[in-house]
Amino acid sequence: MPPPRMTPVRSSAVARVGYDALARELHVAYVREHPWAVERTYVYSDVPARIHRELLAADSVGAFVNREVKPRFHAREL
Repeated sequence: MPPPRMTPVRSSAVARVGYDALARELHVAYVREHPWAVERTYVYSDVPARIHRELLAADSVGAFVNREVKPRFHAREL
C-alpha cells in the first residue's frame, strides 16, 4: 500500500504528516537535524482519525506529537 499524502506543517520538529484512515496509521516526517542528514519518517499504529485532526489544528505540532502520540501509539521507522 502506498504511503498517504503528506501535508507540510509549521513546526521546528515535524516537517510533514499524513494519515491512512483504512490502516489507522499516522505518518510523521521529522525535520532533519543537519542539512546532510536523512529525513526520518515514523509510522504510528492504531491511531484514531481524531488524533490526526487535532494534530493538524494544534498550536504546536511538535508538542502535540510528544504529548499525545509518542507515549500512546507504537511506532516503526520507515
